[in-house]
Amino acid sequence: MLEQLQEWDYLWFFSVHLEWIHPVMDILAPLLRNPLFWAPLYLFLLFFTIINYGKRGFYWCAFYLITFGISDFTAAKIFKPLFARVRPCNDELFSDIVRNLVQCGSGYSFPSNHAANHFAMSLFIIVTLGQRNVLVWFLCLLWAGSVAYSQVYVGVHYPMDVIGGALYGACIGILMGVLFNKYVKLRLPIRRRNAPPMGQQEEELFI
Repeated sequence: MLEQLQEWDYLWFFSVHLEWIHPVMDILAPLLRNPLFWAPLYLFLLFFTIINYGKRGFYWCAFYLITFGISDFTAAKIFKPLFARVRPCNDELFSDIVRNLVQCGSGYSFPSNHAANHFAMSLFIIVTLGQRNVLVWFLCLLWAGSVAYSQVYVGVHYPMDVIGGALYGACIGILMGVLFNKYVKLRLPIRRRNAPPMGQQEEELFI
């Protein structure tokens, strides 16, 4: 079974990295995996929650950063040394044919930190901000999925690396989101207009 999975993993990597290619993706994929490319999004999320939710927004930012920290640290310091899988760009099977779109790096391959971190952050956002919002689900999963896919496209991870990282990160994101909702939970102030006899008065409610 493991041998069959590894064979599928190699075949899928070969297809994504060497067959399903396009000059536009050669430019876009390295950008998608670059944290600086997503910096405006990170800043927007931090300012959005603080401006709209006040003190609870600060707590949200703290949980968000902790979610990222747990995912990144455990994937890099615990699971990667445990599995010690060589990256495809350093693997003798593929090192001669891998397209050098980005620097390979010397670290291990499984799981992908990029996939784990972005799925952790995405699921945390979904659980805490967009449980009932289909657009938030779509955008968050598209964001995390594009980062994960780009890891295979540029040749620094196998598909199973990003799948494993995505599943692990999703678990971290859901767990942290559930904990946040249980102990803090965002409450957006909504103003309801009443109509007393002598005028109108605004009453602030929290949901």
